[in-house]
Amino acid sequence: MLAAQKSFWISLASSVVFLCVSFVVNNFAINFASERVSNSVTDLILSNTPALPVDNLFVYGTLIAVAVSIILCFYHPKQMPFAFNAIALFFIIRSIFTSLTHLAPFSPHLADDFSTSVNRAFFGGDLFFSGHTGLPFLGALMFWHKKYLRYFYLALSIFFAVVVLLGHIHYSIDVASAFFITFGIYHIAMWLFPRDFALFLSAE
Repeated sequence: MLAAQKSFWISLASSVVFLCVSFVVNNFAINFASERVSNSVTDLILSNTPALPVDNLFVYGTLIAVAVSIILCFYHPKQMPFAFNAIALFFIIRSIFTSLTHLAPFSPHLADDFSTSVNRAFFGGDLFFSGHTGLPFLGALMFWHKKYLRYFYLALSIFFAVVVLLGHIHYSIDVASAFFITFGIYHIAMWLFPRDFALFLSAE
């Protein structure tokens, strides 16, 4: 019985703490980058396409994707420790990248009318690399052994890649690099958390 396994609860608690820490670090990185943005640069794709009003798809699509992912984790609790650790590692590594270089968003870019907190979370200066592209791809890698979930998260990753480019929310390099960096993050997570990964795969 999973509920009676002390090791599971220890792993779950530590992964939750790690995830919370990563949210704090990510928020700091967003603020740090947003306050230090410099200039925008040209982009092969964005320079040749108009900015389209995809802000609702970007924000509400994210909320729906997060809700579905949470439901999946609660449906199979064994998946939580590795999923939380992998996501936390993703945010930590992305925060490091975000803090290194402070490009301004491409101009012109999507004009949004959300609240200040939403704008800061979704439209801040944290450009490299695209989290909206990378996180669903991380989900696809984690669920690669489950065909329908793999295709769902791959489709979600491509969907957000297209959305952020259409809205000029990210540079094309932010989107392209997200797949490669996320692949590396996934394998680092498997190396750092082998027991949680084995438990994740055993969840049926």
